[in-house]
Amino acid sequence: MHTPPSRRRLPIGIQTFREIREDGCYYVDKTGLAIDLIESPGTAFLLSRPRRFGKSLLVDTLKELFEGNRALFTGLAAEARWDWSRRYPVIRISFGGGVAHTASQFGYRVQSNLQANRTALGLPRPPRLPPDDVAGDLMDMIVQAHAAHGERVVVLIDEYDKPILDNIQDPERAREMREGLKNLYSVLKDADAHLKFVFLTGVSKFSKVSLFSGLNHLTDLTLQPRWSALCGYTDHDLDTVFAPELPGLDRDEIRRWYNGYNWRGESVYNPFDVLLLFRKRQFMPYWFETGTPTFLVKLLTERREFTPNLGRMMASGTLLSTFDVDTIPTESLMFQAGYLTIASERIRPGQIDFQLKYPNQEVQASLNDVLLQSLSGDVSVPGRQISRLWDLLEAGDPLALRDLFHAFFASIPNDWYRNSPIAQFEGYWASIFYSHFAALGLDIRVEDTTNKGRIDMVVLACGAVWIFEFKVVELVPEGRAIEQIRAKGYAEKYRDRGEPIHLIGVEFSRVERNLVAFDVETLST
Repeated sequence: MHTPPSRRRLPIGIQTFREIREDGCYYVDKTGLAIDLIESPGTAFLLSRPRRFGKSLLVDTLKELFEGNRALFTGLAAEARWDWSRRYPVIRISFGGGVAHTASQFGYRVQSNLQANRTALGLPRPPRLPPDDVAGDLMDMIVQAHAAHGERVVVLIDEYDKPILDNIQDPERAREMREGLKNLYSVLKDADAHLKFVFLTGVSKFSKVSLFSGLNHLTDLTLQPRWSALCGYTDHDLDTVFAPELPGLDRDEIRRWYNGYNWRGESVYNPFDVLLLFRKRQFMPYWFETGTPTFLVKLLTERREFTPNLGRMMASGTLLSTFDVDTIPTESLMFQAGYLTIASERIRPGQIDFQLKYPNQEVQASLNDVLLQSLSGDVSVPGRQISRLWDLLEAGDPLALRDLFHAFFASIPNDWYRNSPIAQFEGYWASIFYSHFAALGLDIRVEDTTNKGRIDMVVLACGAVWIFEFKVVELVPEGRAIEQIRAKGYAEKYRDRGEPIHLIGVEFSRVERNLVAFDVETLST
């Protein structure tokens, strides 16, 4: 008889491989993939993934592997595949702790990292080196370590980009951090003969020109399908490793809330979300709540981004890899930060185009909730609105939606309209509507194609189909929105669902800054 696996300790917040293994925590075995990477062509690799995705644990796992700590790998894929007779000197640098806002703070952080590694390796710092020569210090340590241990050196750099990202809203300071890191990383080119393996992780993908000048052999793993699941949990991982935690939780709901991150290979879950769900047994935006995307929301507002388009952007592979202090495309920022992921791809000569999407319900709902706060200028209003919207959808009451949205627009102060850049373009009105529904994590189709045209927005919720058409008028309602829905037969596409279909024509007035028409017709099954 098969004995079900017993429950283990959840490794929440643990980034140390030794602690996970020695304390009997759940562990998803990534050691086979790690060895595949080490054995693959090349010696220097870069992996960018969103925050709290297990990058630091992966770095620590590599450290223990190269240092030959065999006991920690008992029963794992690496145990039978690794040559335990060889031990390599490892230099591990992490910028994960604390924030550096000045060159001196940055320099101190680097020096502290280097001194800790010298101590661990038993290598003295030559007195001839100037105190602030961090590049010279790293180069000397690599050469010394190679000579002392008789093996080439492994360099692991965690959160390689954090000093820049911590200062991204201050371009001058961010550029200063970038130049400091560029100086440090330049060593990796000249030290190539002494290096066995180099691995850098971070959130963003800075260009080689801006940060890794001369490091031409650095291989970017970010969009290589083979490494899509190098960090994160797969469906198989949840159904096997975490099987004891699943009873009492809706498996499809777990998938809908937290799965969906994809880098052209197997889709994965954010580990932080999954572990918190298993501990608290409640579906909540655990990952999103650990870091409000203030900078992203500010950028989206300034650029007057049409929120219904955010979850269906197109971007080339080149654009997704374009990120620097002075060049931050919306698509690249949202993708690298984890707010968008790859839905599909199209290959054309010399390039790949990607269709992007929200990875899951958590991101779609939480991001649009925050965007709605920005769109309205009041952090307290959206919560009440969204809760009321859900009640009306459950009640199947489309007419009551008019009062809900009319009151919402009326509550926005005139001064906010004058001072907010996003309120000045016509897409603002439809963005408000979309973000209300998206904040509920509902199934929304924007510019939904039919054989007679495109529907502005379709919402499938609470056993009904809600079809919206939006128009902007000067002052007087014209009835064109509802008429277009009828004339083009938009409802026909959804009749076979056997659900009530609500046709809703919405007209906004530029002058009144509110709804002036909200025409409703309900087609019964």
